[in-house]
Amino acid sequence: MQQPSEQVPALLDGPAVDVSDAHELLLGYLDWYRTALMRKLAGLSDDQLRTPVEPLGWSPLGLVQHLGWVERRWLRWGFAAEDVVAYPAGGDAEEWTVAADTSTAQALAAYEAEVTVANSVAVTADLSDRARLGGRFKTIEQAPSLGRILFHLLQEYARHVGHLDVARELLDGETGE
Repeated sequence: MQQPSEQVPALLDGPAVDVSDAHELLLGYLDWYRTALMRKLAGLSDDQLRTPVEPLGWSPLGLVQHLGWVERRWLRWGFAAEDVVAYPAGGDAEEWTVAADTSTAQALAAYEAEVTVANSVAVTADLSDRARLGGRFKTIEQAPSLGRILFHLLQEYARHVGHLDVARELLDGETGE
């Protein structure tokens, strides 16, 4: 089927079109979604970042905080079996709600710190490497490969960045790409 002459197909997002290595593709798309998350927050006031969006029930900054916990759970506690706190003491409510005494800069820095550690774990391992035992996974049968974990993270980001599109439109009418 031919495209009308005035319609130009969109370029691919993410890694360069010549990237074919699966490890590089997964990490590249994960980085693209992390960047998209920050791009979709741009222009929001501190109040808009911190106030829960109705009817969703969470704030954009709360979503960022949640994704920091997701990075920690899957790559640090999960894949690397680090001895870290995997869930906040207050459960989902605490995970999705930024404390009043936590500044926006602190919340964003905590997220970026988790991403940095997660990247250092993921970049040095092969996709076929299985998660270490002792953290999230107790048996070899439970332990997924790094490729499986990265694919899970990629779909988690895709979903949540889409959710952020909805929140942003409700907040100020901005729509995503």
